[in-house]
Amino acid sequence: MKITRNQFLKLIPAAALTLTGCGSKAQPANTESLIFSHHYQLDYAQQFTADCYEGGYTMLTIAESDARFLVVPEDAAEVDGLPADVTVLRQPVENIYLVSTSVMDLLLHLDALDSVAFSGTKAEGWYLPAVQQAMEEGKIAYAGKYSAPDYEQILAAGCRLAIENTMILHTPEVKEQLEHFGIPVLVERSSYESDPLARMEWIKLYGILLGREEQAEQVFSAQETAVQPILSQKPTGKSCAFFSLTTNNLATVRKGSDYVARMIEMAGGSYVFADLTDNGNSLATMNLPLEDFYAGAKDADVLIYNSAIEGMIASVSQLTERFPLLNEFKAVKEGQVWCTTQSLFQQSMELADLIVDMNRVFTKGTPAASTLKFLTHVD
Repeated sequence: MKITRNQFLKLIPAAALTLTGCGSKAQPANTESLIFSHHYQLDYAQQFTADCYEGGYTMLTIAESDARFLVVPEDAAEVDGLPADVTVLRQPVENIYLVSTSVMDLLLHLDALDSVAFSGTKAEGWYLPAVQQAMEEGKIAYAGKYSAPDYEQILAAGCRLAIENTMILHTPEVKEQLEHFGIPVLVERSSYESDPLARMEWIKLYGILLGREEQAEQVFSAQETAVQPILSQKPTGKSCAFFSLTTNNLATVRKGSDYVARMIEMAGGSYVFADLTDNGNSLATMNLPLEDFYAGAKDADVLIYNSAIEGMIASVSQLTERFPLLNEFKAVKEGQVWCTTQSLFQQSMELADLIVDMNRVFTKGTPAASTLKFLTHVD
């Protein structure tokens, strides 16, 4: 629904109108200029940068859009003379409307679930138990999907930030409406990172936003450390296909530049579609005719079925009934078919665990189920 600015003003608690930043035009008596200190160190992420200034101010810049957000400490002075394209986010950043599902796990790892007031996904769409519980208890409310948010509900609760993925760019009027009513919109681009460590490093952006930089660095360091022993190993020589089957008899696979392909490589394997390149769009996946999938993957040592699209499979026969030629695949004959858990792509801060899982499959053949977190053996 669309509402007028007068309706918006009636919805916001009176105290909120005195806040600086977050789209407010109010100017406090004390202002200062930004004095650059240093660039925040990022080792992998390419889709955002952070510049630190004296007084605890940090400028976040999102790639491609060049959107800039100045994170201002709670009691710091307003900055004088900021360019019009800079959005001020004064801490604490709270009552967030979170649409990008991949961000939720990062906030969980920062113990910052209470900063989220609204979700763009219904409770049954979450595979993260803590989020499901928070929604069932009314701590997080469903406020509509990215293309149809409940503006009245969001505004009435004093939302301080909307975190969207790039799907919002298909409905720019929604972004404009949120910003018109004083709600900053951060369109995050972690999904455009081609390296899993780069994706996980986005936790540092949210650490900056929420004043939890040290915790973010510790969490990321733990994930980085978890994969280091594997990265020092020699390649296993095992080839792998990561795929799903669509209802219209196509195989959905990842492009060679995608982060899943990179994870297979980091785990010591080789991705069979590594040479599959961009076909003119920014999507990470491609749909192949089954004949082309057969030609590229029939000799793969390992098949990993992606459950995120069509759901998990309980047996290989579920696939061979739809694609009989699968019976001729080397991995099927040798019992090397695996399926991801449906929670995988929402547990975005735990990609290191999937790399470890893959490595165990590549090196041990059929490791014990108790040693795997995201892969399930399929007979």
